[in-house]
Amino acid sequence: MPHQTRTLIAILGPLLWLAPPSQAQEAPMLGFTSESAEAQRQLEALFDEQMNRDNLREWMQRITSEPFYVGTPHNKENAEWVADLFREWGYDTEIVEYQVLFPKPRIREVEMVAPEYYRALLAEPVLDADATSGVDGRLPTYNAYSADGDVTGELVYVNQGTPDDYEELDRRGIDVRGKIVIARYGGSWRGIKPKVAHEHGALATILYSDPRDDGYFQGDVYPDGPYKMAQGVQRGSVMDMPVYPGDPLTPFVAATADAERMTVEESPTIMKIPVIPLSYSDALPLLRALTGPVAPQAWRGALPITYHLGPGPATVRVHLEFDWNLEPAYNVIARMEGSEYPDEWIIRGNHRDGWAMGAADPASGHVAMMEEARAIGVLARGGQRPKRTIVFTSWDAEEPGLIGSTEWVEHHADELREKAVAYINTDGSGRGFLNIGGSHTLERMANEVARDVEDPQTGVSVWQRTQARRAVSGNAEATTRPDLRISPLGSGSDYTPFLQHLGVASLNVSYGGENRGGSYHSQYDSFDHYTRFGDPGFYYGVTLAKTTGRMTLRLANADVLPMRFANFVDNVSLYVEEVIELLDETRTSTERENELVEMNAYVLAADPTQTYVPPTAKDEVPYLSFASLQNAMREIERSANTLDGEIRRVLESGLTRAQQADVNQVLISTERLMTNDEGLPRRPWFRHQIYAPGFYTGYGVKTLPGIREAIEQRNWEEASEQIELVADMLIRVSDALERAARILEGNEIAQ
Repeated sequence: MPHQTRTLIAILGPLLWLAPPSQAQEAPMLGFTSESAEAQRQLEALFDEQMNRDNLREWMQRITSEPFYVGTPHNKENAEWVADLFREWGYDTEIVEYQVLFPKPRIREVEMVAPEYYRALLAEPVLDADATSGVDGRLPTYNAYSADGDVTGELVYVNQGTPDDYEELDRRGIDVRGKIVIARYGGSWRGIKPKVAHEHGALATILYSDPRDDGYFQGDVYPDGPYKMAQGVQRGSVMDMPVYPGDPLTPFVAATADAERMTVEESPTIMKIPVIPLSYSDALPLLRALTGPVAPQAWRGALPITYHLGPGPATVRVHLEFDWNLEPAYNVIARMEGSEYPDEWIIRGNHRDGWAMGAADPASGHVAMMEEARAIGVLARGGQRPKRTIVFTSWDAEEPGLIGSTEWVEHHADELREKAVAYINTDGSGRGFLNIGGSHTLERMANEVARDVEDPQTGVSVWQRTQARRAVSGNAEATTRPDLRISPLGSGSDYTPFLQHLGVASLNVSYGGENRGGSYHSQYDSFDHYTRFGDPGFYYGVTLAKTTGRMTLRLANADVLPMRFANFVDNVSLYVEEVIELLDETRTSTERENELVEMNAYVLAADPTQTYVPPTAKDEVPYLSFASLQNAMREIERSANTLDGEIRRVLESGLTRAQQADVNQVLISTERLMTNDEGLPRRPWFRHQIYAPGFYTGYGVKTLPGIREAIEQRNWEEASEQIELVADMLIRVSDALERAARILEGNEIAQ
């Protein structure tokens, strides 16, 4: 038994008795009657019997044998191969093609021209220990959707390049206008860094992976260990996805061959300055040549230098030119029509394209989805066809900007609004602990599924293992709240167009935490790396398939859809408390900052030799009324408790076929009601009013985003407007829950 397994069991032992039952646990299965639940459990047992780890290994090795980024021959071969397998497994399958903008570099040059000369290598070496590290057709190290440019300027180190980092530079009197900035990865999504740099007047952005975050400071580097070697580079898109994801030239419409397109210059999501990633080996000479103030302690990495901010004397030239071509993206769409509710769709997806060899990201999730689909096909051939239609989707062009999924959603938006029940997403996955994010209407179901799946390393449920991890990390709720909270979703994978554009209830599922390493978006995200350090034996790949397979099948077969609203209300109430506290904290910090401004002004007046320029005073923070939002929360809490109770009652006592059909339609509509057709301020593509990626976080979520970001941006009029919009939205959802309860009581027929 591995040492880490013994350690975890020692931790789990005293904690397991603390695991509370699910709040108001519905016996025997959420959304099912006693009779149908027994049939469902038998079905899931048969599903588990189909799992074969060897399939995952064989499929991953095939997928990752050659590069398979957008437009490569192997990408198309993989699409056709996956489609053939789905047809063999009993799915009605098609390949849907879109023409999408995917720039590739013609010129990449980074050189320090003063105080000494250094030319960056911009290459990852071939390794004997990694069989695919030298295959032909690899993408070079670059950031997609960088601007073209040939610029030279003094270098400034900006830490992680977030808005807060620039405020710190301002306090130190350091201006990046006309300069080139270098930022380490982390703190925000990579596309935010050049966006903020451009807003502050920088000429170009250099990104690099610091070994403190992703290299030898963490552990042994590849190939001796999993962490990023000195020449490893994280590729990636810098498209401004918080504005909108998908093809940069066709927002809101599908990128079909005949679609009307913007020009590259017109697109708001293509970066306006050149951006390029470096290895920490290439970054070291540039950072070593900086002088100026020593960087704050929190900004210092693990390179063997003193970190200085600059500017200069390091002077750097960045020269980038791209071929701005359209490339074909191939989505594989596989349907198994439901036996009773063919027009209610459960959609399951994972992307298929990778930046380099793509073993962890995305093949690890994709092969688990394939095994899930194969097993469901076996069950269907044995007479166990799902009641609702299941749609498996193998997305292309996710890596450049969620393009394949977004174009398909925009293409089929009307049909999806009518038919889509839920979307379940996977992406990269590995060994370790269960991670779930998504719509809180599905939180109860996600917890129930997690209690029914066994962790292959410890033998307890994956729910218990995750609960123990949270408990020992100091999360008090892990032993007091009946259900573990699932995370709200920002962006970063293919759930985004479903959840945040259309309002389709969504989940994103993975395993990880014991598969740390520096292969992400590098040439070394390979089959060799993954089978050594990611998930040796593919035990957690099969566990992922068992987890998402249960979610898919329960949504497909439930008598009443397993959406429950007490969990939703509990989570949203926290978000309401947070924005109220945010306003109070902003008021307090403003008062303190203004006091310091007054003190500085007094000191400067007494000593005219001082050259320090203090920040200007900020406007006072007004008192905003949250009464309508708090009242709406009380209303939706009452209606949620009533509906959840009615669902429990009818599943025990019985409901008519008409009640079942009508209440399910209302449940499907609830996530749609959380959207606003006008979208969020200044980014109309994002319509969900509970969850969105932050304008300056990228992947990171902003809950109640309209309210929260208005407060952060000190736009008090907009904050008041957003409070009222969210309150009205919650009342609409509350009204729908009351209508569903009346249907179950036999007092109303859904329209």
